[in-house]
Amino acid sequence: MVLVDDVIFKGRTIRAALDAVNDYGRPAAIRLAVLVDRGHRELPIHPDFVGKQLPTAKEEQVKVYLQDVDGKDGVELIRA
Repeated sequence: MVLVDDVIFKGRTIRAALDAVNDYGRPAAIRLAVLVDRGHRELPIHPDFVGKQLPTAKEEQVKVYLQDVDGKDGVELIRA
């Protein structure tokens, strides 16, 4: 099984997804793919596949745009 997330930050979204997956049974393996890894984990979760590592300050935000949803592809760093 592969879980995909746009931006991994503290790891809480992935943790919730793992809990939901485990409600249906225990898969043999789970891989994590993310488009942007910005660090600052609160949980010991590490992606297996990363599109881009983007070091950020905790107060900054990362916005991911996808052509099918937003009309453009891109990543934007928003400073506080």
